[in-house]
Amino acid sequence: MTSGRIAPNLSVASVESIEVGARRQSELAAEPVPLAFSVARVLLVAALIAAPLAFGAVITGAWVALGLVASLALFLWATGSVWQGRLNLVWSPLYIPLATFLLLGLAQYWAQLPLDRFETRQALLLLGTDLTFFFLAAQLFASADSRTWRLFGPTVLLFAGLLGLFAILQIASGTAQIYGMVDTPGNLHFGPYVNPNHYAGLMEMLVPVAVLYIVGRHRRSSAASLLVLAVIATVAVAALLLSGSRGGLLALFTEMTLVLALLGWGARTAEKRRLAKAVAATIAAAMLLFSWVDSGRASKHLGLILNVKSPDWVDSSRKSFALDSLRMWRDHLVLGVGLGNFETAYPGYQSLPSDLWIDHAHNDYLEAAAETGLVGTVLILSALALFFRLAFQDLHYRLRSEGGWIRLGAAIGCCGLLVHSFFDFNLHIPANAAWFATLAGLATTGEQSSNSRRSPWPQTRAAY
Repeated sequence: MTSGRIAPNLSVASVESIEVGARRQSELAAEPVPLAFSVARVLLVAALIAAPLAFGAVITGAWVALGLVASLALFLWATGSVWQGRLNLVWSPLYIPLATFLLLGLAQYWAQLPLDRFETRQALLLLGTDLTFFFLAAQLFASADSRTWRLFGPTVLLFAGLLGLFAILQIASGTAQIYGMVDTPGNLHFGPYVNPNHYAGLMEMLVPVAVLYIVGRHRRSSAASLLVLAVIATVAVAALLLSGSRGGLLALFTEMTLVLALLGWGARTAEKRRLAKAVAATIAAAMLLFSWVDSGRASKHLGLILNVKSPDWVDSSRKSFALDSLRMWRDHLVLGVGLGNFETAYPGYQSLPSDLWIDHAHNDYLEAAAETGLVGTVLILSALALFFRLAFQDLHYRLRSEGGWIRLGAAIGCCGLLVHSFFDFNLHIPANAAWFATLAGLATTGEQSSNSRRSPWPQTRAAY
């Protein structure tokens, strides 16, 4: 990640402008938006849409393609900066713990600490891809105009709705294969994902963006248009519930709680009413659609969340994974077993007899702690603290614009996945990790207009 200076006030993401040409300020102000920036945005969104369709990009070719697209978009951003003769670098305090975490993984690799350096190298490539998505989201959308948000918002909404419709039609048809062609272990797939929990992980990020985009469009759209948008969001929420993911249900509940909290703090009275109506109508309609489509499998599985003493193998295994991961962390307290090496080290700590090969801890936090030790744990906690600090600041100012509503939706979607990560490994699914990184970049980077107003350093007009 690219480093820079930290503004005295962390609540403002400052922008450094580095002049590389001798052109006058008036000429810079009159410059058109570089085509490279627009193409980079399109590539970024196209990759985010394509990755889930490729089974969540879990196959090698898919996640490699995701990394190549991220690299190309980064090259286009750099090309656009060179073309306009200056670099407008959007700074975020999150760059520090994220870059340090990447350096930690590199240090493990070069010091030959991991048991399997190949796994560490692969994990570093995936981590680098996610950090690139985070960086590009911050750089390419910090100064996005209303037209860009008017394209991005409905794109996310339509994608979530179509993905939900695809899953619902898949249920209705009774097909035992993904796309009618690909067999999956146990036929537990949902939508384009092999694991229903990972499908839920994606949808719990998309739904808040979609719903809050609709809320932000309240005064700019007709009643008929809003109804169509609400129907699309309803399909997405219903599909999330139909996945039967208990972690997804908890994430959705958390997101609803956050929205309700915003009704009492950080929003104006009119905004509170709009939020309440949008959330209530979407959830009610989604529950009706869910009850109509569900054969009983999803509701039965979701009902297990009420039985805290459920004796089934899945619940007992996750408890064992957690305790085993803690023992792994204790034995490699400082630097961990090595990034990406959980599955290699786990057989030495496995306490529950099973013929299955355990590749993840089903808890992203414990797995990361076991792999990176106390150093990595501190970096993760500091990154989370900064995320929450930056993602929910200045709501009064943010919610005056359409982009602000989408950024808030991105923040809430990230919070949903962070809750789900206590029970699953969504952040190890390349497509979901890329979406999380992108939404985190959107949520924690303020609009450049506000930065320019408050930054203590000289600013130039953004050319995005």
